[in-house]
Amino acid sequence: MPEALQALVVGAGPAGMTAGVYLARAQIGALVLSQDIGGQAAWGPEIKNYLGYRVISGVELVNRFYEHLSSFPQVRQEFAQVKQVVRQDDGRFLVTADGTKYLAEAVVYAAGRSPRKLHVPGETEYLGLGVSYCPVCDGPLFPGKRVAVAGGGNSGFAAAVQMCSIASHVTVIEVADQVPAAADYQRRLAREPKAEMLTATRIVEILGDQGGMTGLRVENVHTGEQRELEVQGLFVEIGSEPNSGPVADLVKLTATGEIEVTPDCKTSVPGLFAAGDVTNVPEKQIIVAAGEGAKAALSAVDYLLRKG
Repeated sequence: MPEALQALVVGAGPAGMTAGVYLARAQIGALVLSQDIGGQAAWGPEIKNYLGYRVISGVELVNRFYEHLSSFPQVRQEFAQVKQVVRQDDGRFLVTADGTKYLAEAVVYAAGRSPRKLHVPGETEYLGLGVSYCPVCDGPLFPGKRVAVAGGGNSGFAAAVQMCSIASHVTVIEVADQVPAAADYQRRLAREPKAEMLTATRIVEILGDQGGMTGLRVENVHTGEQRELEVQGLFVEIGSEPNSGPVADLVKLTATGEIEVTPDCKTSVPGLFAAGDVTNVPEKQIIVAAGEGAKAALSAVDYLLRKG
């Protein structure tokens, strides 16, 4: 028999853990299911824009979130990957996670996003040792070094402009013949003497040694000619994908797979609330996600009280 719960939270990033705290304070018994603690928020070596902390590492910040969450006996956290969320005829939600089933009166879905990967040799091996998916988080680690940015869209150009103030040289690599970035982004980067643009070029391998990343092997998409670039850092800016798969057949999604929510974090399905980077709320920031998690939990509490 599935375990019966008042509320179940999917995800233990800033949104999910904040939701757990607010549910606990409302005396709602809840379970938080996640593959890890903190999500992408834990990746940042220095966070300088979370209120109350002038500088704090991502790991330390999410550990404090978790300590706060763990102080409430009404809520517990388990490590598991949620595979599917199904709404029953009685309005409850059957949640399947790594083979275990739970039956919840309400669900707060805060599973976050995952960065799109290049899927090339060396990407996994040098993650955190040169490879990064967050220039805001990791950019300051590369002062005076040569770096590359994968992706010629707006986010790639924004990352490149940021890195021009830190690194000694920045190479933007775009697989298409023409960069998709908006004209104002292109004009801004064109003014940077440190910046170089490579189009019709794909990354085929990330090179390195025991000390970390040392370079890239790139290939011209038309001729197949390969060469090596000497860089110590790579920022992958080819987009990210919302982790909405387990509810994709249940709720209304945007064209890009984000969960559509109202200002009070309601989805198209009564009793299912969503918060954080998995939703269509703009600005994917820790403090925004935490606030959305609070709103989602408050809406879930109201739903449960009205349901009786």
